[in-house]
Amino acid sequence: MLHLISTAVTDRSARGIAAAVTRRTIDGNNPGGWIPEQKISVEEALRAYTVNNGYAMFAERSRGVLRPGYKADLVLLDRDITAGRAEEIDRAAIRATIVGGRLVYEAVTPTEAATR
Repeated sequence: MLHLISTAVTDRSARGIAAAVTRRTIDGNNPGGWIPEQKISVEEALRAYTVNNGYAMFAERSRGVLRPGYKADLVLLDRDITAGRAEEIDRAAIRATIVGGRLVYEAVTPTEAATR
């Protein structure tokens, strides 16, 4: 089972999910996946970054799921990574980041910037 210690979500999170799903290595030597029988689904990888993370922190009663009263740091991606090809997960761009209930990052496209 994949567990992550940090609850921080970074631009590397999509890469980590992609690595768990495809098992590809960054050197390109394993295009079919390194130990391909260890590939997991996108849903399993997302669970590792969320529910399992809360559990690993002994905080499963206050973190790990989107539920009223729970703490949540989260990112909004530019695509649904559960619907596309696994090989494209790491290309997902962060559109917004919320930490402690506050918007701390919001991507602005050139079109949006021109209208502000």
